[in-house]
Amino acid sequence: MHMKLLSAVMIVVLTSIITLSAQSPNIEFTEYSLENGLHVILHQDNSTPIVAVSIMYHVGSKNEDPERTGFAHFFEHLLFEGSENIGRGEYMNIVTGAGGTLNANTSHDRTYYYEVLPSNQLELGLYLESERLLHAKIDSIGIETQRQVVKEERRTSYDNQPYGSIWEEVFSRAYTVHPYQWMPIGSMEHISAATDSEFMDFYKTFYVPENAVLSIAGDIDIENTRKLVDKYFSEIPRGGHEIPRPTEVEPIKTEEIRDVVYDNIQLPAVIQSYHIPELGTEDYYAVSMLSQLLSQGESSRFSKAIKDEQQKAVAVGAFPLNLEDPGVTIAYGIANVGVSPEDLEAAMEAEYDKVKNELISEKEFQKLRNQIENDFISGNSRVAGIAESLANYHMYYGDANLINTEIERYMKVTREDIQRVANKYLTKENRVVLYYLPKSAQQQPETTEIDNEG
Repeated sequence: MHMKLLSAVMIVVLTSIITLSAQSPNIEFTEYSLENGLHVILHQDNSTPIVAVSIMYHVGSKNEDPERTGFAHFFEHLLFEGSENIGRGEYMNIVTGAGGTLNANTSHDRTYYYEVLPSNQLELGLYLESERLLHAKIDSIGIETQRQVVKEERRTSYDNQPYGSIWEEVFSRAYTVHPYQWMPIGSMEHISAATDSEFMDFYKTFYVPENAVLSIAGDIDIENTRKLVDKYFSEIPRGGHEIPRPTEVEPIKTEEIRDVVYDNIQLPAVIQSYHIPELGTEDYYAVSMLSQLLSQGESSRFSKAIKDEQQKAVAVGAFPLNLEDPGVTIAYGIANVGVSPEDLEAAMEAEYDKVKNELISEKEFQKLRNQIENDFISGNSRVAGIAESLANYHMYYGDANLINTEIERYMKVTREDIQRVANKYLTKENRVVLYYLPKSAQQQPETTEIDNEG
């Protein structure tokens, strides 16, 4: 096997087998800020010879101009085009050539880039991210290339994917004021109409040191890493301007929104979206546990009752979205053959009523707590996950140590809290309900024959 390929394979294997047992009870880290405002978080774990180098920018789709949506996601792609010192399209080749992997993702609230590398390539990762921050190549060739890439992504993941429009259909109805009303993929019309200077302005506004968190986890030496961070990032100038943040507040909902969407699907679906508080609030943790009670695992209430016992659905689920501003929790069901969306919705409503009217048992509650704890541990069992969690906790909460203590917030949630938030938020006036139906069910407009005789 080629040595570079072997090295890349070993990273995947090593990353997948690191468990909590390889970690100390607490995840220790060092954090500080450079004079230019870049916040740095370092976690040392010398158990395996890999390192995750990541940088998170506090910019997502909610920071966009309503007439230029999709910019944050577009930059997720555009910033792989290269830099003044890195050839066009060479990011991937450089990282894989060093035996590493890389990726990026965008949400409503932030954009995240990372590389997982052999630890002797730490300096390479820092160089690549410093180039992305200081010398990104933003020109007409790269912009047009990525326009085509993003358009194809939209076609395959949204437009031509069964149920692919769910997020857009839900958010466009759930929000009327707040910029969460559009999805990170944005509008292709906006991306096509944008000028090179508009893209450059967006880059200069948001991709600045004071709007970023550099998070590094893995086989490093803290002091040596600090020197390398200083070498590659300390001379990058501040943006020097206020970072614009949305100030719109979505009004409290007083009336249910209900609609039908016709899609290229075989089985109908019921989608329900309920408004909930932003992440980090006490009620958010209770809603999160409520969603897990309803849908996590084959023994969850939705799965056991609706899918297995009643056989009204082939798939069911519920989950809250981790949003910086007040967000939504989503519940869905895909109907079994011959089951109407009305019957499926009634089955979902019955499960809501149970949790509203009956306190869950101590046994079920303990099982739920165990699931939460297991998920929390698993999420921070790999260096890539640790790097991202540290960045998230600092960016959203200003407290990276929540990587060790947030579980306590979940453990404070009581059975009564779960019942309370079910009654508070799972109400008809607080929701959007969509029926997804096959296009074949769409009624054709009636035609009137015109009698030309006489």
